Amino acid sequence: MLRLAMNILWPSFLAAIVAEGCFFSLFDPDGLLHLSHQIELSRIAAYTLGFFFFWIFCSLASMLTYYLVNVPRDRRPPF
Repeated sequence: MLRLAMNILWPSFLAAIVAEGCFFSLFDPDGLLHLSHQIELSRIAAYTLGFFFFWIFCSLASMLTYYLVNVPRDRRPPF
């Protein structure tokens, strides 16, 4: 089970680092937070929330990839 978690979480962690770096090099957290006047977060909090959002999104993508690679042949639809 730990190996399964690491097969999903480690690649998604690395992809989230790249995604956050690309996203926040284009968009300033202060500019994004001014779009919503109800939320007041510091820059660090915006970076942290953004990283966890990207990590969850990349984890779901990694989980789907892992599932599709490991589906038994008899359960796959014929192509």
